Amino acid sequence: MKYEEIPLVNNEAIHNFELIVEGHRAFIDYKKKDDKIYLIHTEVPVELEGKGVASAIVEKAFNYIEENNLKLVPLCVYVASYLKRHPEWSRILAIAPGH
Repeated sequence: MKYEEIPLVNNEAIHNFELIVEGHRAFIDYKKKDDKIYLIHTEVPVELEGKGVASAIVEKAFNYIEENNLKLVPLCVYVASYLKRHPEWSRILAIAPGH
């Protein structure tokens, strides 16, 4: 299934990026401080597992981060593993002080 047509929702009230697929809500929990955005936890409902929803929502979140000139701090294990598979996205990473 392709997810390009499904918009990423930035639900600022609860600090979630959301993707509604087949009536189910996948989300990434985040915190924003200044120009940094901390991706804390990615969750995909059981009904959507194995359909590429997690990678789709992470990619959409990365695009949002880049388009809004934010810097990524990946605290979520899934987000960190996605970055390893897609090193081109390291361009949006916040650089730790002293590096």
